[in-house]
Amino acid sequence: MSRNYKFHNKSGLYFVSFATINWIDIFTRQIYFNVLVDSVNYCRAEKDMELYAYCFMPSHIHFVFRSSSEKPSELLRDFKRYTSRMILETIENNSQESRKEWLLWMFERAGKKNATTTKYQFWQHHNKPIELWSDKVIKQKIDYIHNNPVETGFVTNPIDWKYSSARNYQDDHTVLEIDTTGFLA
Repeated sequence: MSRNYKFHNKSGLYFVSFATINWIDIFTRQIYFNVLVDSVNYCRAEKDMELYAYCFMPSHIHFVFRSSSEKPSELLRDFKRYTSRMILETIENNSQESRKEWLLWMFERAGKKNATTTKYQFWQHHNKPIELWSDKVIKQKIDYIHNNPVETGFVTNPIDWKYSSARNYQDDHTVLEIDTTGFLA
């Protein structure tokens, strides 16, 4: 892994993105979004996650976050490990999932290609953390996150994407709470 993609400042504010293997669109059903929401809520309450922006897309996630316990790598590792296990379990138990066999086959196939995986691989291994060092860069990354659903053509206005903190910045906290910052308007 490149030195550029590591958490060098353990107390820093970071932008991260991570995707499902093969960019599979898994987050297309409410039941899978619920796993992400519950996991973020747990990480905020129990794992010292400070979340300033997020967007859940069908195949990937964006966060602007900080680990107040100065363990950003461990926080993301645990988040990804738990969500992958819970989503795979949810797929297996979801009688309404029309793609069940194909999804499990794809995740198992990816797992077999990876020596460190026991059965399934759900997430790609990299997070590509980028430390955010100025208000201008922070705002740029948050704008990028909020505009991701617009750029992909899912919505025409960022606040219309249900699983984005763009809604939080308009005082809509119905999906997730986020931490407030002094650097954003």
